[in-house]
Amino acid sequence: MLRRRELLLGAAGGWLASRAPGAAATPEQVLGTLTGKKPLIQHAFRPPNFETPLKDLIPAFTPNDVFFVRYHLAVIPRINPATWRLAVGGSSVGTALNLSLQELQHDFERVELAAVNQCSGNRRGLFTPRAAGVQWGNGAMGNALWSGVRLRDVLRRARIAPDALEVVFNGADTPVLPGTPDFVKSLPAERALDENTLIAFAMNGRPLPHWNGAPARLIVPGWTGTYWMKHLTDIRVEPRAFDGFWMKSAYRLPTGAFPGYRFASQENPETTPITEMLVNSLITSHVSGARLHRGVAATLSGKAWDNGAGIEGVEISVDGRRNWRDAVLGRDLGRYAWREFHLPLDTSASGALTAAVRARSRNGARQPDALTVNAAGYHDNIVQTVTLEVA
Repeated sequence: MLRRRELLLGAAGGWLASRAPGAAATPEQVLGTLTGKKPLIQHAFRPPNFETPLKDLIPAFTPNDVFFVRYHLAVIPRINPATWRLAVGGSSVGTALNLSLQELQHDFERVELAAVNQCSGNRRGLFTPRAAGVQWGNGAMGNALWSGVRLRDVLRRARIAPDALEVVFNGADTPVLPGTPDFVKSLPAERALDENTLIAFAMNGRPLPHWNGAPARLIVPGWTGTYWMKHLTDIRVEPRAFDGFWMKSAYRLPTGAFPGYRFASQENPETTPITEMLVNSLITSHVSGARLHRGVAATLSGKAWDNGAGIEGVEISVDGRRNWRDAVLGRDLGRYAWREFHLPLDTSASGALTAAVRARSRNGARQPDALTVNAAGYHDNIVQTVTLEVA
């Protein structure tokens, strides 16, 4: 505990120096100051990895100050928006660009998009058998309204060439040790040119928080968060497949094990990059073990989301999955956003009540009953259950 406290206090730097002599600072106060966040579930401090508590996933849009934080690298500079530049180049562009934040905001059409950002390893901590990596629960995700410009508008300004195969992205965060690979990701050119792929500089009507990628980040709706590059600094368009560690070795699945977009230029017979999210749902109104009062109205509610096909329906069973009832869906915030659902519960009799929830997409996909085991612990989208007690 002493070592953890020393790490937190030492990292606070100038803030601690500005405090009154003799004033004590708890690790929790330091954490809040460093992250600009309300209390989150801490999985690692350096690099920072913080999970959103279940109660903070109830709003339609996840507030910025409780949105989850995910990093691989520990050196995360605070960037002055006035001096920030975005370099756009590579072998497959005709005109290299060097854009300021002001130019990005005023020289291109501004758009807004509601979308779920979900870490590829969300729910890894619930995986059986145990998978190595950050042991996330349900909260390595959130839904936000992202504001920015279309990536394709920027690439067209740079005169992207017909031979473009992949678009490569880098951010300002860097490793502590020189042997650690820099976090660099690529997208297929066709996904980079999709009208919904954005360079965002605002989140829920506010400038991006530092710990969520300020001053600008990539938004790849429908795909897992590994591609949502934070603190974006440079974009390269290339006619060949990028061979960096975070594409060739990390964030990969057994080839053919899951449905979804196939990243052909990065695939081999054994493994393929994780890409799209799978249809999924989460109960946010109750946790297992919660007690309900007999005869008092209660409603089971939560969120459902997918890769952008759109949620067609959510079913709930309270009798051991023998019978299913359609839940009532909330307002449609857009095909990349999550969809709220709710269903009243029968509390007229005392006893245990086990509720199971499964969502289905407009493309016909439905949550499975069993996990597809993979070494990285990705794509846990099995039917969720909570056991409640009516008393």
